[in-house]
Amino acid sequence: MSQSQIALPLTQAASGEPERIVIGSGNRSVADALAASDSWPFRTAILAGPPRSGKSLIAKWFASHTGGGAIDDADTREETEIFHAWNRAQEDGYPLLMTVSEGGWDISLPDLRSRMGAALQLEIGPPDDDMATDLMLSHAAQRGLALGEGAPAYLVPRMERSYAAIERIVAEIDRLSLERMAPATMSIWRDALEAVEGPEQGRLL
Repeated sequence: MSQSQIALPLTQAASGEPERIVIGSGNRSVADALAASDSWPFRTAILAGPPRSGKSLIAKWFASHTGGGAIDDADTREETEIFHAWNRAQEDGYPLLMTVSEGGWDISLPDLRSRMGAALQLEIGPPDDDMATDLMLSHAAQRGLALGEGAPAYLVPRMERSYAAIERIVAEIDRLSLERMAPATMSIWRDALEAVEGPEQGRLL
């Protein structure tokens, strides 16, 4: 693969989760920051990113491999819970990573807002062609699916450049291949692309 990967801290990944995190253009700066948690302001970082971009997996890896704490979906939890967790991390001297949804975290509690405002802000960006290719291959490997030679080269330029879309297209290829009891070839790639992206994209050659 052209990109590196981080192995998850699991003997066996949970159902539906990949065993590795693909590192590429969209999250390389995040991976670099995780390796330097001692330099975070108040040893706290907030990680935002689009759906299916691996925020939860990154938080799980961080908690297991660094001795730090991680709170997934912090923006959906009680603010007093987050405030107490931050205080515990400060008192015990360990780094704390929190994940939040893309688009910002609207905090009402003034004390929490000031502390989170001082934290290191990290964000997962969209994948480039190389990372999209690696993600596609990773999702296919997780399913035990042989995409077929040339699949990423055909699909990546024609698809929405998002983590969720990559996952959906691989799932659709897998579904069509099983339904037709046939290996994944261009006809299946095209039909999967049309099902996920719409007829116009599916017709592009």
